[in-house]
Amino acid sequence: MLHNKKNAMRRTILSTAFAVVALAGSGSVLAQAKDVEIGLIAPMSGPWARQGEVMKIAADLAISEINAQGGIKALNGAKLKLAVFDAGESVEKSKNAAQRMVADGVNLVGATGAYLSSFTLAVTEVTERAKLPVLTFSYADSITTRGFKYVFQTSATGDAQAAGSLPALVALAEKTTGKKPKTIGIVMDNTAASVSFVKPIKETQLAKLGLELVVDEVFTPPLANATPLIQRVRSKRPDMLLLLPTAIPDAKLLLEKMNEFGIGKGKMPTISNGAAILDPDLLTNMNVEQLEGVMSVVANWTTSAQKPMIEEFKKKSGQPWATQHFVTTYGDMWIFKAALEAAGKADREAVAEALRKMDLSNGPADYFPGGKLKFDAAGRREGASLLIVQWQQGIPVTVYPEKESLAAPIWPKN
Repeated sequence: MLHNKKNAMRRTILSTAFAVVALAGSGSVLAQAKDVEIGLIAPMSGPWARQGEVMKIAADLAISEINAQGGIKALNGAKLKLAVFDAGESVEKSKNAAQRMVADGVNLVGATGAYLSSFTLAVTEVTERAKLPVLTFSYADSITTRGFKYVFQTSATGDAQAAGSLPALVALAEKTTGKKPKTIGIVMDNTAASVSFVKPIKETQLAKLGLELVVDEVFTPPLANATPLIQRVRSKRPDMLLLLPTAIPDAKLLLEKMNEFGIGKGKMPTISNGAAILDPDLLTNMNVEQLEGVMSVVANWTTSAQKPMIEEFKKKSGQPWATQHFVTTYGDMWIFKAALEAAGKADREAVAEALRKMDLSNGPADYFPGGKLKFDAAGRREGASLLIVQWQQGIPVTVYPEKESLAAPIWPKN
């Protein structure tokens, strides 16, 4: 009888112990399934706030879709959560924002940003010390020449774009008009992205292509007066003009002045770099005819690979078209999902290692020109290629390269 009571008591104790262990295990699963935080550091105020707003819309949309599809399956369905940090309108403010991000975002496993290359250079000095992996589409070559291990550049760099774009543009001009351009003008701001783009053009491309530089003007944004810059362009009448603002108000001011001086509306082949000159804000604040034919070299845009998704993008985002910032930031969220699935844990070191080992040709790779996601030892995306986008009938469409294009290019007649 006593023996039976002792056995019953032992069974009760063991059952209780197993229940406690089971509850502890259940709590562990619940802990693993908590939200996984991704940071977005971008200008949410100042002259580049429009781009920051678009980046947030894209990140929110991608995260909502990822979470609706079951979240991070390797983490028991953990949901992604976005933490936004305002990079402001200066390098100093962007660096301060990065310091806040690192201090406040102790649970962040990765981040994307910071729009301008000069901002990204400052931000990644801070995030590198915190070993926080950062995806960026900023163009400056110097972003990935510092030996950093936690910066991953999805764009073709300024050097790569400069090396590929000018020969492509000359070939387009020759094919369309039957004449090779002989002279070129440059009007640019002094941000890191513009400087990075122009440097190899001046050092090697002009001589290689036999182009004479007849206008060379540099300004500090925000631009107060475009008149002297465009007067110089009008007086020299280059066969093509590289117009390189990074702020939308500056792009508007320059284009309006060109039209006022009679060299806009396709009368002078005008090519930019980056997405400021392709932004929907220009369409709402300018006569659409003033934009016709203007081109820009970009690291990302809507391509033929995303054609089936274009209308869905527009409907879900509320944007008239998916800009570079939208497509890239949207894709970045899917890159982080893939990295978290491979890492199997919400840990920034594990996520960084998964990014280093990533080798994809579908899924998130569909949102980047070239259709491949693999980073080299410096953190640059292998095979990253440039696109040329042109305003045609009120919409900026990809016109180069042909395999990624949505329309044939039109070379404005000078």
